[in-house]
Amino acid sequence: MKAADLGRSRGGLSTKVHLAVDRRCRPLAIILTPGQAADSPQFVPVLGKIKVRGRRGRPRTRPEAVAADKAYSSRANRAHLRKRGIQVVIPEKADQAANRKKKGRAGGRPVSHDAILYKDRNTVERTINKFKEWRGLATRYDKTPESYTAGLHLRGAILWLRSLPAPQ
Repeated sequence: MKAADLGRSRGGLSTKVHLAVDRRCRPLAIILTPGQAADSPQFVPVLGKIKVRGRRGRPRTRPEAVAADKAYSSRANRAHLRKRGIQVVIPEKADQAANRKKKGRAGGRPVSHDAILYKDRNTVERTINKFKEWRGLATRYDKTPESYTAGLHLRGAILWLRSLPAPQ
């Protein structure tokens, strides 16, 4: 984390949070970037931070499928997922589809995604809402990226702890 993680906008300094979550709205990976940075280049670094430990063995780093919004749609991201054997559930941007169609047969096949799996993408939005239940995270009171990231990780740990079954 460095001071470059604060970006400039008309409203002042801003940041953007990139999350990977499971279907139970528990954060798996968190990356903070400057507010003006594009979403698509952060896709692979977020996936690279996913490590889920099972009862034994190495941490699991490859999910079965990844659902993301159109901001993460790019050939590079799709190729990365295909190379790792992960099902791609990312709709194609309208401008990318128009560019592909303009090329005709050389543009390749249309991008398909599983609409049923894509419905689960709202877990990311719900997790962001759970993060923003903390007023300090919602209004971004922290002045440094390090303290804001620490708050995000603390809130993520609390979400994980609340998802665990109650001791008996």
